[in-house]
Amino acid sequence: MAPMGDNVVVSNINLEKLLSMKGGKGEGSYANNSQAQALHARSMLHLLEEALDSVHLSSPEVPFVVVDLGCSCGNNTIYIVDVIIKHVVKRYESSGYEPPEFSAFFSDLPSNDFNTLFQLLPPLANNGGSSMEECLASNGHRSYFAAGVPGSFYRRLFPARSIDVFHSAFSLHWLSQMPESVLDRRSTAYNEGRVFIHGASESTATAYKKQFQTDLAEFLRARSIEMKRGGSMFLVCLGRTSVDPTDQGGAGLLFGTHFQDAWDDLVQEGLISAEKRDNFNIPVYAPSLQDFKEVVEADGSFTINKLEVFKGGSPLVVNRPDDASEVGRALANSCRSVSGVLVDAHIGDKLSEELFLRVASRGTSHAKELLEQLQFFHIVASLSFA
Repeated sequence: MAPMGDNVVVSNINLEKLLSMKGGKGEGSYANNSQAQALHARSMLHLLEEALDSVHLSSPEVPFVVVDLGCSCGNNTIYIVDVIIKHVVKRYESSGYEPPEFSAFFSDLPSNDFNTLFQLLPPLANNGGSSMEECLASNGHRSYFAAGVPGSFYRRLFPARSIDVFHSAFSLHWLSQMPESVLDRRSTAYNEGRVFIHGASESTATAYKKQFQTDLAEFLRARSIEMKRGGSMFLVCLGRTSVDPTDQGGAGLLFGTHFQDAWDDLVQEGLISAEKRDNFNIPVYAPSLQDFKEVVEADGSFTINKLEVFKGGSPLVVNRPDDASEVGRALANSCRSVSGVLVDAHIGDKLSEELFLRVASRGTSHAKELLEQLQFFHIVASLSFA
């Protein structure tokens, strides 16, 4: 992919067309670098099941509809949808009802690698009208009808009152667009010398926060129309424990240190201009509980059943912690799997390769520190209609 100009992430249209986790099944792909997300999701299953216990069970004659928003392209989304459906089936059975048929919609931006996702889907169980319990017992088969829904979750995606359960994990911290003031040299929020909010000025942080809260408000507005009365929403996104938005916690250590330094290396070596670096910013904001709560309460459509910060652990999964080079590669692959598509578009494949080689080198030099300090915290929210 050739470089696409300095302002590739300024435009909402451009970002929406470009943003995706790195597709395929290669070393730097999201499918092969989302083990940490899988571990974090499994550690929160009890909270998900608690949210599912509050969902109204409608007539078994009406299909039960589950949506995963920001599904990406790995096994994690398939696993979570399976957990949701199995738990709901148990609730129907314990209530003495025959379970209904199930539909699952996997939704992400159009640039998402839906092909890889669909290749990972197990075949649909087909037992000639057998019960859902028998379908679930069919090893290696899924018990629901699946479909992909491309589009931004900051807008409407589904018919009104059509969805029983919305699930979204590790996605809502991605902004719909970079605040234009952050990339405007004339603005006090211009993020000069940086590619992320971590350690930035108060004006930059305020612009990021405002964009996050505007986006979350749009997200809630759309879901308030699409969700059935009696439905439930379970949301997980990167969060922070600090009240200071320029301290982005684990996300800051991931993107604001060695990744940042690698960009600076390219500038110092004359491979890119300082302006080229400054026109690239990671469109991610890790909110505090208060940031999140303010938006939900201002919207007024939803009751907060649970809202807490959950310690998720490290995003780096390594087999040999004593091997510094493996830690460095894991850091580079982790950064690349979520930001590589945007980096490729901004500086081209060759310079992108150079950048992530430097991330790996710096990660190798700081391996012990990374393993000790790189911890993610997540905002976990369970919402139902007010």
